[in-house]
Parts: sequence; structure tokens; C-alpha cells
Amino acid sequence: MKINVGVIFGGRSVENEISVITAVQTMAAMNADKYNVIPIYISKEGHWYTGQKLLSTDNYRDMNALLKSVEEVYLRPVYGDNRLYRVHKPLLGSNVVATIDVILPALHGTSGEDGSFQGTIEFTGIPYACPNPLASANGMDKITMKMILKESGIPVVDYCWFSDKEWLAERQATIERVESKLPYPLIVKPANLGSSVGIKAVHNREELTQAVENAVTYSKRIIVETLIEQLKEINCSVLGNYYHCQASVCEAPVRSGEILSYEDKYLGGGKNKPSEGMHSTVREIPARLPEQTTEFIRSTACRTFKALGCDGVSRIDFMIDQSTGKIYVNEINTIPGSLSFYLWEASGISFPELIDRLIDIAFQRKRDSDFKITSYSENIFAYQALHGTKTGGAKR
Repeated sequence: MKINVGVIFGGRSVENEISVITAVQTMAAMNADKYNVIPIYISKEGHWYTGQKLLSTDNYRDMNALLKSVEEVYLRPVYGDNRLYRVHKPLLGSNVVATIDVILPALHGTSGEDGSFQGTIEFTGIPYACPNPLASANGMDKITMKMILKESGIPVVDYCWFSDKEWLAERQATIERVESKLPYPLIVKPANLGSSVGIKAVHNREELTQAVENAVTYSKRIIVETLIEQLKEINCSVLGNYYHCQASVCEAPVRSGEILSYEDKYLGGGKNKPSEGMHSTVREIPARLPEQTTEFIRSTACRTFKALGCDGVSRIDFMIDQSTGKIYVNEINTIPGSLSFYLWEASGISFPELIDRLIDIAFQRKRDSDFKITSYSENIFAYQALHGTKTGGAKR
């Protein structure tokens, strides 16, 4: 029998459109002899939909028409219920649209890659092919991620961070704290966004102020890092789970400015050509690097993946300071654009095979979790010592 795969994408995120591209690429690459594809689009307003018209990016040009032509659905947060339900139940027939054997998330950014979606799916018990809520949250938040990696002995650039409330209440003191710790030039980032959204390079206090003003409109926590001026960016994907994984070949994306921008990533073919997500990026694969450097990056990518407790496929982005030769981990993308299929194709693994492996990893994690103790059979309320107490503790 075929496996019913729910591909979930879109979401309440600034990366909604990029997620659509990733999902459509993924669904087109899935082996129709093995899988029944169930597309599930989450709108920018947070409503869930399914229907065959979600399979083509052309249909997303008119969102109002698209959403009228598909069916609004939901999953119940009840463990063991893997059914997808219609919001508008018909007078006759079932309100179940489909059953889902496994979920393949193609979500990017907030409310999808940050652990909130994964936590929702944990309530259902349906296997899913991406990191769990904790790994997702830690990977999404650039501050927490850097803390964990630094503690694990994995190199990251110098940084400092603050909240939007600190900025609003103590702007001058916050600026002085940043300047006392880090010399210009700097790079300002919202802590929990991807796709280079809200990121600015700054060279003085005026630019720093403007960049933070922009960043706080996206996130409640802001990170400021040392900007590497003689920068070479390298990306490497990792596939597997927290105890066994492998690294892809490395790539060198081509940037148009001081940082790799949203346009560099998704409009590499020009604004007059349709975007192919991260596949649109102008890049060098494999990256022309000394063998020793390549192996250091690939091994560090696996160490990063394991330190954060990841599963599925991720992309780890590195920075090489060409003035010193030092290599730093910049960030991890726990659900990377286009699922990094182009890196795995260059590594000898086709996109359909990558999907097979992701689904296998999802089922394996579910089998592993089923062996863990999640509750005790004893009912503490049945013990005599607890009777008559308000707090649940023993009488004194």
C-alpha cells in the first residue's frame, strides 16, 4: 500500500511564499508509486487548506481564487488521530478528507520552523520529518543556537543581544553596551527569522540605530554580531538524526553585497524569472576549497546538527574570514529552502531518494519514541495519604 504523506507548507511567516516553492518542488519530486501526496497549505491568516490546485505555483498568483477552490481542513490535537477533517462538514458523507501516515513539513520561519508547529504535531502522534520542538526552537533562535554551539566548542563569531523592550526603554545604554563589546562594522539580525529578512550591515552608530529600528519590527530579540569584511560564505547540508548523520558537498553562494540578501537567495535568476526558492541562488557546487577546509566544514556541520539534537535534513551556513582563515558557524536552517536537494544531488542522492530517507527517518524516530516512558500507570490520587488534601501533598 502507498504511504499517505501530508506535505504542510505556507504558514504565518514572512517566508510563506518561499515555503510554497519548497513544497511544490518536493511534491513534484515524490515517487507516485510509493506515496499519496496530500498538500496542506497554511494561509498567512493561519487557516489550513487542502486540494489538488495547491500543487502548482501558478495558482498562487491569485490567492483569493485559489483559496475558494480548495477545502478548509484541520487536524485534531488528539494522540492517535491521524485524520484530516473538513471544517465545513457535508450534510451527507464523512467529514474526513484523508488519513495521514507521515508529515513532511516544508515550512520556513516563525510558526513553522521554530518548534510551534512541531509541538502541535506531537499532540497527534503522527510521525514527521524534521527536528522535534526543542531542536527546532534552539535552531531557529540565533541567540540560543550560538550559546549552545559555543558551549559545545563549535566556533561562532563574537556577538551580543538585547530585547525590543530594552531597546525602547534604554536605547542609549544599549548602543553603548554594543559598542563597548563589538567594534564596527557589525551586522544586526532579528533573532528568530530566516531568509535574510530584517538583516542589515552597519558601519556607525546612525546605521546601527536604523538597523535595530527595522529589526525590532520583526522580532522581540535582536542579535548584533561582528561583521566579517573579507567574507566567504559556505553552506553544507546534513541528513540523518541526532546519533547518525552525513554531510553533503559544500557550496559557495554568490552574494551581491556585504551579506547574502533575500534577493540573492531567491531571485538569483533575475526578477523577470520565476523563483525556484533556494535553487535560484547563484552558487558554486562543489565549493572550491582546500580539502582540509572542506572536511573541517563537513565535520563541523555534523557536530552542529548533533549538538542541537536535529533530525531530518538541515543546512548549516558557515563563514570563512579570508583575512585570518578562521571558520565560524553562522546559523542552521532546520527546514532548509528547497530541502537543500541541490546539495544532495551533487552528493549523489537524488531528490526522490532524499524524500525516501526523510520519511524513513520520521518513522524511525516514531518507533524510538514509542519505547520511551511517557507516564506512570500508578494513580497517585488513589493513595490514602492524599485524601482530604488541597495541595495533593501528604497531611502534616
